[in-house]
Amino acid sequence: MITLLTIHNVSKQTGISVRTLRYYEEIGLLLPIAKTEGGHRIYGENELKTLQQIVFLKALGFKLKEIQTLINNSWNWEASLDHQLAFVAEEQKKLQQMKDTILGLKNASSIEGGLTESLIQKYIKLSNQERDNKQAFRQQIFAATEMELFRKLPNLNKNDPNSLEWIGLLGQLKQLHKESPEADSVQFIIKRMMEKAEVEYNGNDEFLEKMWTIRKSTYKSEQIGLYPLEEEFLHFIEQAFHVYETKKQALGKSQS
Repeated sequence: MITLLTIHNVSKQTGISVRTLRYYEEIGLLLPIAKTEGGHRIYGENELKTLQQIVFLKALGFKLKEIQTLINNSWNWEASLDHQLAFVAEEQKKLQQMKDTILGLKNASSIEGGLTESLIQKYIKLSNQERDNKQAFRQQIFAATEMELFRKLPNLNKNDPNSLEWIGLLGQLKQLHKESPEADSVQFIIKRMMEKAEVEYNGNDEFLEKMWTIRKSTYKSEQIGLYPLEEEFLHFIEQAFHVYETKKQALGKSQS
């Protein structure tokens, strides 16, 4: 027995609105099998199967014109699926880039202590740099072994525990930059930074010194894609590290 359904019954069963079903008819995508004397559209089993195909293909991201060709069997299905797969992969790449940018902005906000117009402008400038240009500049500065170390540096656009801790420490230090570099609160953070650096870059002091030299240069920092920090803040960090090293050396001498 053939099942016949009115447009309203089809809408209830499938969740597709009556308006959408009428639009599909208007563009010739899904035609009713008949109409009653009162003008009500009637759909049969074949039309319901076609509607299922339409819903499925829409979920895969195909456009209605493409779907119309596909269900009319005049399109190469394999080539179409390959094309759609490439499209989805490209969209995933774009979404990942958007995710990284949003995460980077959030992390930058953590460093700066809030989202400001200055921060947004700073991050726009950082984001607009060409990835290939940054990579080329890095390869000019760092040897192959150093590039491996560079990739271990905390990344503003990531949320791995290591990056998040560095970002948090930097943010705390930024909030204290009006304090004396000798303040206990400042030295506590510097101590933790030094502990992390020793664990993550043990035996690579030359690389760390090179990175600090680059960090102090606005131009070089920008070229390799480092988040820009104010000269005053960098000077404060340098002073705080100097205090830490001086105290550490003094302590070592007193214990020897």
